[in-house]
Amino acid sequence: MNSAHELNTLIDALRKLRCDTLPRAALATLTRTRGSTFRRPGTRMLVLGDGNVVCELSGGCPQRDIVARAQEVIASTLPRLIQYNADSGLDVLLEMGCGGELEVLIEPLTTTHVIDFVDTLAQCLSERRCARLATLFAVDDAVVMPQRMLWCEQGVLHDDIADPALTQSIIDAVMPATSKRTITLSLPSTRGVVDVLVESIEPPHALFVIGSSAAARALLPLARALGWQTTLVDHDPARLQATHLPAGLHAVCATPASLRSALPLDVQSSVVVMTHNLEQDIAYLAALHGAPVAYLGALGSRERVGRMRDHPALAGLHVHAPAGLDIGSETPEEIALAIAAEIMAVINKRDGGRLRDNEGAIHG
Repeated sequence: MNSAHELNTLIDALRKLRCDTLPRAALATLTRTRGSTFRRPGTRMLVLGDGNVVCELSGGCPQRDIVARAQEVIASTLPRLIQYNADSGLDVLLEMGCGGELEVLIEPLTTTHVIDFVDTLAQCLSERRCARLATLFAVDDAVVMPQRMLWCEQGVLHDDIADPALTQSIIDAVMPATSKRTITLSLPSTRGVVDVLVESIEPPHALFVIGSSAAARALLPLARALGWQTTLVDHDPARLQATHLPAGLHAVCATPASLRSALPLDVQSSVVVMTHNLEQDIAYLAALHGAPVAYLGALGSRERVGRMRDHPALAGLHVHAPAGLDIGSETPEEIALAIAAEIMAVINKRDGGRLRDNEGAIHG
């Protein structure tokens, strides 16, 4: 699936197509995968009429073949469902080197109406709302022009499917699932058996860094490069003004007492405390008791962290401290890399270990 950062990039590109009376482009979407593949179901790539792409899938041989087939779809204006597997007989499979299987939906974007859903999608991301996007792409194993439905806890936000019974069947089929994994459903309907790709849409990860330190100044641009929304927090407005802030970075002046009201924290956000003042770190961390964040970390030596953990104000608070993975980092840039990697591991529910095992094999 695409990250929130990639989705925003796609949305911007799709909106630009509205300037064209007759847009010439195709949207390629991975609908099913099996085994080891370069991306997961739900991942999209926009192919423009001149062959340029937005949000590359792999950059390798499979992508080149998908782009070539997208050009055919643009010319024919008919959607296609392409299979890459051992039975397809395509030379590209020999060059993939991963042994996986793919199913790729390629839909022509011949009118601006087919991309109406992006406005609702963009609104969900900007309002930091979690939602689910359903794409109906086949009926009785025959590919059809995709129809989409977007919904959240508050109800259906966009619906091209226009079949209330089928819409409810899709919602009911997904509701019991607690996993955010993208799935492809086959559901009976009055039209026949429909194939529907359902994916979870989440807002961009938000990182709040407390303290205008050298490590903070190194961490913030790295987080921006990852597509995270970034905010620098300090209780001293003079330090915030003196800090050179990367483009797109927000700055908030907040004391520990005003922190919770000043920051829009949610389950897609992380906080790293690095003021280099032990008492201030403790005060800021204590203010975050019960905060709905995915990750809470604090910078410091093991001895300093031990003093934090022994402080009664932090009793029962789960803090990643010292923040970061153990990669032997010393410089501010290295520390920033270690912290960003640990945050990614936590939000992706990984342990941050090596990809290879003791025999040198690559994990899937």
